[in-house]
Amino acid sequence: MDRRIPKTKEAILKAFIELLKEKKIEQITINEIADRANVNRGTIYLHYTDKYDLLDQCIDTYLKQLYESCMPKKGTPLLSSGGPLLQTFEYLEQNAHIYVTLLNRKGTHAFRCQMMEYVMRGAEEQINLYGLPAGMNREITVQFLASAITGLVEWWIVNSMPYPAEELVIQLMMLLKQHLPTVS
Repeated sequence: MDRRIPKTKEAILKAFIELLKEKKIEQITINEIADRANVNRGTIYLHYTDKYDLLDQCIDTYLKQLYESCMPKKGTPLLSSGGPLLQTFEYLEQNAHIYVTLLNRKGTHAFRCQMMEYVMRGAEEQINLYGLPAGMNREITVQFLASAITGLVEWWIVNSMPYPAEELVIQLMMLLKQHLPTVS
């Protein structure tokens, strides 16, 4: 693959996020994105069918980056007080400008929904690895974990991260330990 393609896409995504900070998606034009990214309008259409396709791919790109930043190495529990969970919140702190924009803007509800799907997938993987205490329903537990973690991430980001990542993870772990004894 041509090495310029990832750089071009990165410039387009960055320009798009900047514009999303300023206006609703309905008000953004392809010309504005192209001008901000310093590319031709046709270049955008080479990679995206329209601004809504760009939004979908933007969400997908940033969720994949978030997911990859927090996935534990084999045998490491995701829901542990340090490690992957703390890395995730630290990653969110470092890249807050992107995630604040994607969570705050109307029309980007899709971001929250897709984030929930990623968290559900992670919860499923953890349950597959470590099981559930007797009597706990798998589906209800996955929904609980995904809703709680997604809601907490959203609240934390939208409210300008009122607590440091480390404190948030400690509190989250205490809550999870109360409800899931298998969490260490």
